[in-house]
Amino acid sequence: MIRMVRKVLLLSTLLLILGSAQADESSGKKKVASGKARIQEAAESKADKQAEKKKAAKNAEPPAPTPTLDNVSYGPHPKQVLTFWKAETEQPAPVLFFIHGGGWQAGNRMGSMASYVPAMHKHGISVVSIEYRFIEEAIADGVEPPVKGCLHDAARALQFVRSKAAEWNIDKTRIAAAGGSAGACSSLWLAFHDDLADPQSDDPVARESSRLLCAAVTGAQTTLDPVQMKEWTPNSNYGSHAFGIFKEVDGKKQRDFEAFLAKRDSIMPWIQEYSPYALVTADDSPVYLFYSAPPALGQVEKDPTHSANFGVKLQEHLQSFKVPCELVYPGAMDVTHKTVQDYLIAHLTAKP
Repeated sequence: MIRMVRKVLLLSTLLLILGSAQADESSGKKKVASGKARIQEAAESKADKQAEKKKAAKNAEPPAPTPTLDNVSYGPHPKQVLTFWKAETEQPAPVLFFIHGGGWQAGNRMGSMASYVPAMHKHGISVVSIEYRFIEEAIADGVEPPVKGCLHDAARALQFVRSKAAEWNIDKTRIAAAGGSAGACSSLWLAFHDDLADPQSDDPVARESSRLLCAAVTGAQTTLDPVQMKEWTPNSNYGSHAFGIFKEVDGKKQRDFEAFLAKRDSIMPWIQEYSPYALVTADDSPVYLFYSAPPALGQVEKDPTHSANFGVKLQEHLQSFKVPCELVYPGAMDVTHKTVQDYLIAHLTAKP
């Protein structure tokens, strides 16, 4: 009997030892697997970060070429400065006058210059790119409506460039504007607005013309009338900030398109003065409009702020005044110039 009990105890002990060993082995395998998983996760995370860095580097704007003149003041405000890249020409050179985009609230004058400057210089075209007061800075200066600050800064910068014609060896009769989004809207405003030159002014800059040879723009908002925007693109939501119309959300100012619509009639004089569409007359400069997606009039758009619907309606309007307008988007017909740069080079280098 005693022997039997001892055998049972011995067997039980052996089973416990075997079970413990198997458990340790299983735990070890799990630890190894867990360790491998962590190593794999870390490797994947590192690879993802490296891929993100490569993508960011690929998409990053390359540095602009070294300018001939930088931080040239055209007015008293710190933002009223420009940069000049001089083309090496014997005769006075035509000029690309560039206005950066960013909703009149962001961006800077060096954007796109890595592409534009070499392309223009290759054809003997000098380049100017400007800073200007943003909406918030115009509001701080008491400008009403605030978009007036952005647009009149652009006009003043253009007049200043003309005043430097002899010193910079530029042809003041051949200046074309370009820009994207808000910079495009500003360019069109210059193209369509009456000349702001004041021949009787004591200020030599103010006596210069604010007119353009032409304008070539990308993703332009061609109207600042909220009713037109809604008719052309039902989910439009842009433009209230241009007239200082905001709502407060979590302590921050945000654009308020519904309030913009509601106040439209009361600010109509402003809209008529600062909306490019409202300024069109038969003597206006020719324009080129480029959009990255085809139009869809009357339909909800993925990007209503840069919809080709803006271009279609402006082109129709310009045609009624017999003002030349080339509209380009994927699938567009009768395209003469595939890019903004092609159009600029063709017009700025054309013989009078």
